[in-house]
Amino acid sequence: MQVIPAIDLLDGQCVRLHQGDYGQVTRFSDDPIAQALEWQRQGAQRLHLVDLDGARTGQPVNDRVVRAITAALSIPVQLGGGVRSAERAEALLAYGLDRVILGTVAVEQPELVRELADRHRGRIVVGIDAKDGRVATRGWIEASTVEASALASSLEGSAVAALITTDIATDGTLAGPNLAFLRTMAEASSIPVIASGGIGDLSDLLSLLSLAPLGVEGVIVGRALYDGRLDLAEALQAIGPERLQDSVSLPVA
Repeated sequence: MQVIPAIDLLDGQCVRLHQGDYGQVTRFSDDPIAQALEWQRQGAQRLHLVDLDGARTGQPVNDRVVRAITAALSIPVQLGGGVRSAERAEALLAYGLDRVILGTVAVEQPELVRELADRHRGRIVVGIDAKDGRVATRGWIEASTVEASALASSLEGSAVAALITTDIATDGTLAGPNLAFLRTMAEASSIPVIASGGIGDLSDLLSLLSLAPLGVEGVIVGRALYDGRLDLAEALQAIGPERLQDSVSLPVA
């Protein structure tokens, strides 16, 4: 299982929000490029970027930083936040990003997601962020009537590379992942799932191993790494490929 450090960008700085609330911002670094290089040095095999300004306003405020990070790193970088058109997705891919993550547009223009996934095989990911089981859009500011699991099911048979699933109630809380929600999402589609939200320590990571047979293949970690509650090297060793093979025999939670 892949452990993916997250860098959330707001006004060019590295921050974290509590439950997606822009009024509850913790700033961790004013040099996200240095932070990205540090995660790579510690063994990260992929980096997750979130453009919080883009998610909220749809404007490409952080593109200079995004380009600098992709140029500086040798590992794959993925980004989500405000990617709501084919032109925007393709511009980001041209910056050197390995994957772009579509969220709001997956609800509002599902056919566009399928078209982009067909055109850019292995490089289009859908982010499904849920509040009380329903998809939240536009930087989690707006609530839709779409069930998160129904959205996952609707993407079955598409060329979408992965689903990044977040229970907003757990995000930034360090209180542990919502395993029931993750199980529901993994069972809704055969598309691989990347868990996001709530990871507070090593035990939370280990709890995800029981979901690996269902298709949960990665986990995004943010605040726990920045707070020092979780060591990236230790996390990689704990749920790396060898540990993942052992998980096949574990009961599914």
